[in-house]
Amino acid sequence: MGKQRVAQLEYSEFQSAMLDEQKRRRKAAKIIAVLEHFHGSLGGLTVGDVGCSAGFIADELAQAGAKHTLGIDIDVPGLRKAADRFGERVAFVCGDGTALPFPDGSLDVLVFNHIYEHVIDPDAVVAEMHRVLSDDGVLYLGLGNRLGVMEPHYKLPFLSYLPPALADRYVRAFGRADHYYERFRTRRGLRRMLRAFHVWDYTFPVLATPTQFAGGELFPGLPGKVVKAVLAKTPREVLRLLLPVVPTYLWVATKTPRLPAGAALPQPPERVRPL
Repeated sequence: MGKQRVAQLEYSEFQSAMLDEQKRRRKAAKIIAVLEHFHGSLGGLTVGDVGCSAGFIADELAQAGAKHTLGIDIDVPGLRKAADRFGERVAFVCGDGTALPFPDGSLDVLVFNHIYEHVIDPDAVVAEMHRVLSDDGVLYLGLGNRLGVMEPHYKLPFLSYLPPALADRYVRAFGRADHYYERFRTRRGLRRMLRAFHVWDYTFPVLATPTQFAGGELFPGLPGKVVKAVLAKTPREVLRLLLPVVPTYLWVATKTPRLPAGAALPQPPERVRPL
């Protein structure tokens, strides 16, 4: 039997990627570009980064013009590092995502980037984010797919496909960890998790026009130009066939129906059909 899941405290202490400042700031640039395409400027808004860890993304959100920026996590060492560096721009809060310490409808923008697979009850966290988000607010979601071939944290193929006991043996066999705590969902499961929201899919827009979304490093060099050209011109009906195995989905969610505010794109964002 796999070990019972527990909260992953001090996550930044054993996942060095959380302290890779350059990489985290690149992710932040992509997040901000997607939010600005959908919503417009972040100027004057109250923004929260749920699962902020060492605070690099929260700091970028503050510098993008947010009036108030909040970083929320249970990663105490990460929060200490974040507060020491960015405390003048960002208010960091040690808090559980299943009980966010904010009033109903009090946040304009929330970021939940590659976090759901780490928490014990992601449905409860999503419900809390729905509660604290304003009626015209926006939620950015970076969501790993269980059917993505290469598991992103331990770089082992098909790891997320396995039941817990076998996944534990797999990571131990390759010396990556003692247990595999992450729990990914399929696209269908993610749609069910977000069923209370209206969701737009920005996955293909970002992949097809990465420079517009601060993701130029996704496809470097001549091969990258070829890939971008193919993605930009491939009919959406063909691209949809790939959706079940795309490793990461980039979604924007709202409590009330809204349309993207940004300019037309070669591969436009599409609504995600709810379950």
